[in-house]
Amino acid sequence: MTMTEVSGSPRELSQPDDLRGSGRGKVRCTPGTPCWVSLMVHGLDSTQDFYGALFDWTFSPGPRQLGPYVQALLDGRVVAGIGTLPPDRHLPIAWTPYFATDDADVTAEQIRCCGGTVGVGPLDAGEAGRLVIASDPTGAVFGAWQGRRHIEAEAVGEPGTPVWNELLTQDASMVGKFYAAVFGYESQVLASAEHGHLTLHLGSRQVAAIHGVGNALPHDRGPHWMTYFEVADTDAAARRVAELGGQVVRSPRDASTGRLATVADPEGAVFTIVRRA
Repeated sequence: MTMTEVSGSPRELSQPDDLRGSGRGKVRCTPGTPCWVSLMVHGLDSTQDFYGALFDWTFSPGPRQLGPYVQALLDGRVVAGIGTLPPDRHLPIAWTPYFATDDADVTAEQIRCCGGTVGVGPLDAGEAGRLVIASDPTGAVFGAWQGRRHIEAEAVGEPGTPVWNELLTQDASMVGKFYAAVFGYESQVLASAEHGHLTLHLGSRQVAAIHGVGNALPHDRGPHWMTYFEVADTDAAARRVAELGGQVVRSPRDASTGRLATVADPEGAVFTIVRRA
C-alpha cells in the first residue's frame, strides 16, 4: 500500500488482498471491503463518451433490473457501473462506493438500527447479486453489495481503476461509529486532524478513511464519499478532463507519495485522479 495526501493529511490507498495480482480472478471480498463504484447520471451516452475517452473504458450492458445501466470495462475486465437516473429524479450526480456484505437484508436492517436511511432495496440485480443504497446519519450516500455470479470488480490497482474511497464529513468520530457498527471496522484516529481523521481497518488491512473537515465542506454538497481513480499521468489526465467538457476542481499537486487532482465530469460528479508514487 502507498500513501497519499488530501488537504495535507496522509492516507493510504489500498486494494483488497483477495483482488490483487492479475486482476482477472473473481474472488469474493471480505465483508466491509469496498468492492464496487457506481455512478447514476442523466445522460448515459455522453457519460460513456467522457469516461471512455478519459480512462479507455469500454462498456457492456448491465443487469436489466437496474434499468438503463452499463458496466465499464478496462481491457475486458469490469471496473465500475454507470446507470441512468429517472427523468423526474433530480439528485446530486456522484460516484457511490459499495461495501461488500454476505447478506444485504441484514446489512439494511443494521443501517436502519444505527441511524442511517435505506433509500433503495434490498434489490435483486438478476443473477449478479443483491444491493442496498443507503445514507449514513449525516446524509452521505453509499451502497452495500451481496455478490453472486458476478463478484466485485475484476481489475484493480492500475490506471483507469478505482483505488481508494474516503468520506468527507463535518466530524469523523460520530459517523465513524456508524460505519464500525454496520461493517465491523476497527478505526485508527489521527490526532493531528482538527475535526478528526479515521482510517478504517478490517483486521490488518486499511480499506477506507473518514476525514472530518468541519465547515470546509463545499456549500453545494453535504457529507459525501470521494472515489479515487489511478491514472498514468495526473497532469495529462487533468488536462484531458477539461478538454472533454469536465472541470478541474483542484489543480494537480504533489503529495508525499503521489500526485493528485480533484476533477468533475460534465454532469458534475466529483472524483480524484491520482498517480501513486
